[in-house]
Amino acid sequence: MRPVWTPARTGAPPATRWPYGLEVVLLLLVSLGRSAVYSVLAIIDLSTRPGGVGKQTSELNPTIIPDRAWLDAMYQVVQTVLPLVPVLLAVLLLSRDHARPWSAIGMDLRRRTWRRDLLGGLALAAAIGVPGLGLYLAARAAGLNTEVSAAGVGTGLWAIGLLVARALMNGVVEEVLVVGYLVDRLRRIGWSLPVVLACSALLRGAYHLYQGWGAFAGNMVMGVVFGLVYLRWRRVMPLVVAHTVIDIVAFVGYAVLAPRVGWI
Repeated sequence: MRPVWTPARTGAPPATRWPYGLEVVLLLLVSLGRSAVYSVLAIIDLSTRPGGVGKQTSELNPTIIPDRAWLDAMYQVVQTVLPLVPVLLAVLLLSRDHARPWSAIGMDLRRRTWRRDLLGGLALAAAIGVPGLGLYLAARAAGLNTEVSAAGVGTGLWAIGLLVARALMNGVVEEVLVVGYLVDRLRRIGWSLPVVLACSALLRGAYHLYQGWGAFAGNMVMGVVFGLVYLRWRRVMPLVVAHTVIDIVAFVGYAVLAPRVGWI
């Protein structure tokens, strides 16, 4: 897939590149970069436990306060809403260089493109999700991945709604920050497209390390594919759709099927 769009092709003037670099570092360290740091520590912990990574379990959406449902619900809502703040900050920073920052990264709801965004996102979800499940099972068999418990909040209507909202939050946060924002900023610094794609994919893999080496490798591949699609289509929205659908299938599917199907 040959990129047809190269944001900030010539980069910023040398004297102004370092503020962009500092901006990227600081924003990531209060969002997904911080998660990557914790995930590196987590994989060290998992690898040095008895039985190694393959004998451990990763819980993605656990119940926090099981004996007080009302307080647990408040925690769950906060954990779904607050991660969106760095996204708003990233858009605010992008507004310094773009009059319409949401449109600049293709995160707007255009009448002419919403069908393409939706259909493209669904196709991308299928292309990534099915091989991703196979990679997860292979990594589990090889002892390179934890057993992922994708949903521990139950199967009631509230729980399903929460899992869908959490999937949407993940899609927005990751694709806006790791693709839309990061590609724009790293190109302004003057980095080449291959390096930008590699950094984006490496970051995506790094903050999934807490699940094991299989998740790291799978998300790096996903990062490369999503990066190429973004450069081709110039829109983050299809990536958000794809990511959201993948997570909904994983979260809701696990919540519904895990009690009934032993191998999930």
